[in-house]
Amino acid sequence: MEKQQADKIITEYFQKIYGFAVRKCYSYQEAEELCAEIVQKAYLSLLRAEEVYNVEGYIWRISEHTYARYVSVRKRQEGISIDGMEIPFYDEYALGEAEEEIKRLRREIAFLTEKRRRIVYSFYYRDRSVSEIAREMGLPEGTVKWHLNKARNELKEGFTMERKIGRLGLAPVEALDISHDGTPGTNGGPEYYLEDKVNLNIVYSVYHTPRTKEEIAEEMGMTPVWLEDRIDFLEGNGFLVKTGGNRYTTYVEFSPETYSYELEETKVKRQLEIAGILAKEYVPLVREAVRDRKDVFIPGGNRELLEAAAVFYGVSHKCSIWNSRDTSRYFVQTTDGGSYIPSVQLKTVRSDPDYVPTIEIPDYSACGDMNRQSGKYPSVYGWSVDTRYSSRRGTWKNNLTSDYEALYEFISGTIRDDMANEEKIRRLHERKFLSEENDINVMILKGAAKDFFGGIPEPDSALRDQFADMALEYAMKEAGNYPAQMHDLIINDMTNSFIGRTVALMVMDILYKDGTFRPLTENERVTSNLIMFCDRLPGESR
Repeated sequence: MEKQQADKIITEYFQKIYGFAVRKCYSYQEAEELCAEIVQKAYLSLLRAEEVYNVEGYIWRISEHTYARYVSVRKRQEGISIDGMEIPFYDEYALGEAEEEIKRLRREIAFLTEKRRRIVYSFYYRDRSVSEIAREMGLPEGTVKWHLNKARNELKEGFTMERKIGRLGLAPVEALDISHDGTPGTNGGPEYYLEDKVNLNIVYSVYHTPRTKEEIAEEMGMTPVWLEDRIDFLEGNGFLVKTGGNRYTTYVEFSPETYSYELEETKVKRQLEIAGILAKEYVPLVREAVRDRKDVFIPGGNRELLEAAAVFYGVSHKCSIWNSRDTSRYFVQTTDGGSYIPSVQLKTVRSDPDYVPTIEIPDYSACGDMNRQSGKYPSVYGWSVDTRYSSRRGTWKNNLTSDYEALYEFISGTIRDDMANEEKIRRLHERKFLSEENDINVMILKGAAKDFFGGIPEPDSALRDQFADMALEYAMKEAGNYPAQMHDLIINDMTNSFIGRTVALMVMDILYKDGTFRPLTENERVTSNLIMFCDRLPGESR
């Protein structure tokens, strides 16, 4: 057979082969491994074949044969776990119909509920009587008999119909980015729980439709016995939430899998309009408020750095349109002390591919506000926002409280550039908080952060009211792309963030472009929108 024809057949049957692999395996990793083997063998066989009259039958026979070899090689002398109880897989089993029925029986048992699996296992595999099982499990004998009857019916149904595999069993989602708003735990943020592909898909499986454990398993094409511990783990850390009928939902925010470029462009145009008004009417008020600020150290002496930081904070915090919806239920409380709203960025495709953009949308991403309060030195506080105007890297993960503590020790003379403090000094150089000549390269204010930020004025209420309707209109449209349980969070966030760091960045673009602020040097980009607060300035004696 010609290569082009073989390529076409493999492409056409790839999803069916993957579905076959998912039904036979117990994890995505195993399924992907088996699928790869089948595809390889099928492709090579097609290239050798002169002509194939029944392609589907041909692919199916290769799939079954490859699976049989896979089982004999990969599963030899392994056990198949049912609720932690091993049912041995013996090498001498023939790979015929009898063994296939045994494997299917094991699989169908694994799809029973946890309690029902224990009863079936005890009755059929351990030869326990109904009365013994009832005593061991603390159940009435009638309840045990009822479960056995239900189990027989379920197992019979499993043998007489093809078990369904949901969309996530065939095409699991993948995270492009996992982030949070709040305080991470000792294990870090939500990526600790959701970077695992199976965990991520368990949570996503209940995002649009609440599901039981068994329904989650069917959606993912896996058995509940393999998923129950993970489901309990995710529930215990707040990523899954019980609803009625033993079903689960989630308050993790997943981005929609489609987006409208026209809607996004409309939003940006409105925000640019707002940024222009704020640059003209609000920015002068902020600059005036900090113009005569004393007790400040600015590397290079450019006070525009302080004004720019104040403007960014003022636009992103003092101009926001606050929505009063309660969003407390969206915070996950993890067992490692985390308290945050997790969000996952999925791969998205445009819902309006034929729409022709009318403007180019630059990068308006901003990581912050990153506030760091020292427990070791109560006066030490760090505030920063990472944008394209800063040269900092690593976002919140690389912004450590210890960085500000070490810089404070350097300012106060507690540490010097010597072997004893090599690691701390190296870190300060790495972040460029210290120059190669050990000059301090961070903006430092003497006093409390709340006093400085509290002194930044708010805009006139009439000015803010101009923007409220635009923000709410956009938020309501955007919420329609999310499941119902997420609407309060989305409307709240979309309204509150309509004028936030994005508009603040737009204002900065205007001010740097029109010459209000001079272009930043490389050294200034280190401390752009970064201020350290403490009780002393560099060179100041006690």
